[in-house]
Amino acid sequence: MADNSWMDPQGFNENSRLRASDADRDTAAAVVNNAMAEGRLTTEEHSDRLDAIYAAKTHAELVPLLEDLPGHAAARLPATASMTAAEVAPARRGGRIVAIFAGASRKGTWQAEPVINMLAVFGGAELDFREAILPGKEVVLHANCVFGGIEIVVPPEMRVVDNGIAILGGREIAGNADESATPDAPVLRIEGFCVFGGIEVQRKARKTAKALKPGKGVNVSFESNPVPSIRIRSADSDD
Repeated sequence: MADNSWMDPQGFNENSRLRASDADRDTAAAVVNNAMAEGRLTTEEHSDRLDAIYAAKTHAELVPLLEDLPGHAAARLPATASMTAAEVAPARRGGRIVAIFAGASRKGTWQAEPVINMLAVFGGAELDFREAILPGKEVVLHANCVFGGIEIVVPPEMRVVDNGIAILGGREIAGNADESATPDAPVLRIEGFCVFGGIEVQRKARKTAKALKPGKGVNVSFESNPVPSIRIRSADSDD
């Protein structure tokens, strides 16, 4: 029986009609993400190729999108029983967040993957990208929620592209700011669907340390009479 697990960029054959899986598309997206991070693709080219990758139905449609990029050979290697999980995982470079009758969140400083798969079923999930360490200029978020909700917070400079679908649900996406209009602005591309659920994207400034207000805090002084000592008193104190 012919091996239909290969994705050969050197030439098409009858196996090129093999239907592409979600894992195949994620692997192809990782190659394109790496190429943009290395400066091989412009933002527009990267966006166009990602759109084509996630719309692809067969391997034949994926091959021309990768054949001029480094890493395409690794992308077409089949996952065999002899390959370890550590060898397969880096090629995909995807993250997974699942909240089923529960909650999940990523806040503060966290490592964002190029492709994030998120599922909320009768639960809620929250992503805050303000302090996240981004893998490159673009993050693809496959966000699916059923009777659940997903809240996303992005910094002012991140551009948001929503390609998702709402079925008896809602998608509330904050408009792009002036900072996100620059060519080198990071991009969050949202895919997926909402069924009896909702996705909300808010744009917020990064948190800054609060300065002490006048008349608040404490005063610290060193006194030597009658014995050396440190005196701490309220800043509002008159003495």
